[in-house]
Amino acid sequence: MLDRKVAPAFSTARSLELPLSRELNISNHFKTFYFDQVRQALIKIDIIYKAGKWYEPSVGISHFSAQLIEKGTQKKDSSQIAETFDQYGAHIEIAPGYDYTTVSLYCLSNKLKDVFPLFIEILLTPSFPESELELSKNIFAQNLKINNEKNSYVASKLIRRNIFGSSHPYGSSVEEKKLVGISREEIIRFFKGHFSPYEIYLTGQIDNSSLKYISQELKQLDSATGANKVAIQPLLTIGEKEEYLEKKGSIQTSLRLGKRTINRNHKDYFDLLLLNHILGGYFGSRLMKNIREEKGLTYGINSSINTFLHDSLFVIGADVNKKNQEITIQEVRNELKSLREQKISSPELEIAKSHFLGSIQLDMANPFSVMEKIKNINLNHLDTNYYNELFNRINRLTSNDLIEISKIYLTDEDLTIVKVG
Repeated sequence: MLDRKVAPAFSTARSLELPLSRELNISNHFKTFYFDQVRQALIKIDIIYKAGKWYEPSVGISHFSAQLIEKGTQKKDSSQIAETFDQYGAHIEIAPGYDYTTVSLYCLSNKLKDVFPLFIEILLTPSFPESELELSKNIFAQNLKINNEKNSYVASKLIRRNIFGSSHPYGSSVEEKKLVGISREEIIRFFKGHFSPYEIYLTGQIDNSSLKYISQELKQLDSATGANKVAIQPLLTIGEKEEYLEKKGSIQTSLRLGKRTINRNHKDYFDLLLLNHILGGYFGSRLMKNIREEKGLTYGINSSINTFLHDSLFVIGADVNKKNQEITIQEVRNELKSLREQKISSPELEIAKSHFLGSIQLDMANPFSVMEKIKNINLNHLDTNYYNELFNRINRLTSNDLIEISKIYLTDEDLTIVKVG
C-alpha cells in the first residue's frame, strides 16, 4: 500500500536525452524537420529566414519587412487574410529577430488544407501595400512614444547601444526619426534578397496523407530560393562606459550593468550559465537575497546571458529608488567580488543546480518547447548532444570550478553602466 505520509524519494537527473526529430527530404535549398510527439490535434509550422537585423541594410528594414508579409498578397488584402484565418481558428505569428526571422502558422490538424494554401501565398507573393506600411509605421511610432516613457525600456536600449554601438545590429534600435527613411521599395528589395527559407520545422499531429500534402506544398518555396545574400559585416563601436539619463519627476531609476561575454559555442558557456543562475538567475539568487530581501532596495533584480548567433551579452538589471542608485551598484560589485573570491557552499550549489536543471526538464513536458530546443541546436550550429552535455557538465561543476570561471567572466571593472530615471 502507498503510504501518503511519506514523501517520495528525491532523485537528481543526471542526463537529458532530447527526442529526435525526422528530417524530411523536400528540397535541396532548405532543410525540413518534423517532430510528431504531440497529443493534441494541432500543427505548428515554422519557416526560418536569414533575414534578421544582422542582414538589414538600414535600421528597421528587417522588422517592417517581416511585419508586412501578412498585410496583403497579390490576390487578397489584409482584412481578407485575417478573416480566412479567423474562420478556421488559425493564426500567423511573425517574429523578426536579431539573426533570424520566423514566420509561423498555427492551425488545427483537420483545418490544415483550408489555411495552408493561403499561408504559402503569403510567403510567396506579399504585396507590401503602401497604406499598410504607413499604418505600421504610425502604430510603431505611437508604441515607441509609450515605451520611451518607461525607464526600463530605455535602459535596456542604451546598454545594448553602449556595448555594441548604435550602428551594430545588436546595438541599434528604430527611432522615430528613422521611420521616414523606410520605404516600400527598400522593403521589397530586402524581401527578395533574404526571404528564402533557410530551415522549416513541422510540429504536431500530422498523418501520412497530411504530411505528404505539406511536403508537396512546401516545394513551392523552392521558387523563393537563390537569395540569402551575405550578411553585412557590422562595425563594433564602444559607447559611453557610464551613462546617466535623468528624467525629471521620475521616482525610480532603472539600472543596467553589462558587458559582452561568451556564447553557446564556447567551452566555458555551461559553467557561466550556472554561475549566472547563482548570481541572479532565479528567485533564490544572491542578488535577490542581498539587494531585495536583506536591504530592501528593489522589488526585483536579475542577471541574464543574452546570446545571439555572433555574440553574447551579460546584463544585470533592477529598478531602484533614485537615492539608492550608487549603493545598489556597489552591492552588485560586492556580489561579483564574493563569487570571485569565496567558495560557494555545497547546499547553495546543489539548490542552484537542481533549480537550473529542473527548469529545463519542466520545459521538456511541452512538445512545442522540445522543438524549440531542436531549433536552438540547429540554428546555432551546436552539437546534437548539446543538452545532455549541458546536464553532465552542470552536475560535475564544483565550487572551485566556479571561482575560476568568476575570475575570468565576472570582473566588474569592465562593466558598462546605464542609469535612467
